[in-house]
Amino acid sequence: MPRIVATPIAPLVRPERRVVPRRVAPDVIAAALPGPGRDTLAAGDVLAVTTGQQPGLFTGPLYTIYKALSAVALARRLEAAWGVSVVPVFWVAGDDHDFAEANHSWILDAQGDLAEIRLRERPAEAPQLSLAREPCGEEIRVALDRLRAGTPETEFKGAVLAWLEAAYRPDATLAEAFANALHGLLGERGLVVLRAHDPSAKRAAAPYVLKGLATTLPDGHTPVMIEGRMGRDRLRAEGDGFVTRRSSEPFTRGQLEEVARDQPERLSPNVLLRPVVEAALLPTVAYVGGPAELEYLPTAAPLYQVVGGGVAPQAAVPRWSGILVEGRVDKLLARHELGLEDLQTPAGALEARVVRESLPPEIMDRFGTLRHALEEGYARLAEAVERVDPTLARPVQSARNSALAGTQEIEKKLLASVKRESEGLVRQIARARAAVHPRGEPQERVLTLASFLIRYGPGLLDEVEREVARWADAS
Repeated sequence: MPRIVATPIAPLVRPERRVVPRRVAPDVIAAALPGPGRDTLAAGDVLAVTTGQQPGLFTGPLYTIYKALSAVALARRLEAAWGVSVVPVFWVAGDDHDFAEANHSWILDAQGDLAEIRLRERPAEAPQLSLAREPCGEEIRVALDRLRAGTPETEFKGAVLAWLEAAYRPDATLAEAFANALHGLLGERGLVVLRAHDPSAKRAAAPYVLKGLATTLPDGHTPVMIEGRMGRDRLRAEGDGFVTRRSSEPFTRGQLEEVARDQPERLSPNVLLRPVVEAALLPTVAYVGGPAELEYLPTAAPLYQVVGGGVAPQAAVPRWSGILVEGRVDKLLARHELGLEDLQTPAGALEARVVRESLPPEIMDRFGTLRHALEEGYARLAEAVERVDPTLARPVQSARNSALAGTQEIEKKLLASVKRESEGLVRQIARARAAVHPRGEPQERVLTLASFLIRYGPGLLDEVEREVARWADAS
């Protein structure tokens, strides 16, 4: 089982209880997938801890799961402290249209190398459809086959593939597939998976989304989006009406009200208005987010006043963050007296350092002795020459630099020779870097959970959940 290393984003401060428990509207409950969490949500007056993410292939990067588990753990902690039902809700942002973010997944293959599984590309000229309108298509079978072929054979592999195959079907949209996969993973742990793209949720949200038309953001557009000829598009005020940013389609206020009434699925909030709509639909005491969300949420504060109706900003809580360190990585680090931070160095730098340190000490000592002797010898020569002919100081300096460069070149060639002999060690370091800091990014922003569940099984999720619970209990 991997070692779990917490990497806190920011100190966790328990949010204050500023929201009064209340019932959730039936249309909102209908958009949640059935399970124990939805039962609690529908049972009476409740509070909610929310988080969310746009859909991703095979549940996307690890941090999506960390967000969900953080919401579950914080909700349990607040429920115990306040004596009132607090429900963790994951807002599936199926309205999102960023297909390039949702169409791929990164895994560690059977050899421990980083591998990408990509569904397909969306042509640049294609309409920017929301992920709730983007089917997985037949390509999903190929993606699942690549996951099956690329990962090691373990006792857990069949169950992991069955879980993903049940959700990611050719006829399912990416948003629905993601929601069902997340629900299958965490629904029994109390998480409510709320499909914001569901028709019932769209009906409930439409009046609040319309209120966003009263605001113009610094970029000159409103926080309201509509599906037009070119797909999901921002609206900006123009004269007495509005016009879309990309396709320049005009709408009157009356026409947008008709859309909200008859086709609410066409309207959606942008990233700033979304937490306001969440707070309007749910009695939300806290939103659990990552670094980027913690930065932009304060910018959304004025929109709560626009929506009105007593909708108050929810507390922004930093999610749990961590690294899964496999045993093979730990062994490599211990053998060469390295830390996790060493794997964050650029590719090649650590390899060269470890190889250099593997050389017999006397060789490196002799290089050092030679460099020191050259430095001293040329310094004495420069001093003597300058007394006779100062114009020769520069040629002496040039000769010194050439001699040192020659020494460095010999050392470089020696290291390259040793590196060729140490290809196995170099591969181990590269794979350790891929496991901990893939593509030069934090592990949680690249690798998907499926890659680890195939290796270690459901016990890994239990371990992470316990670690996240400790994080929440420390608040």
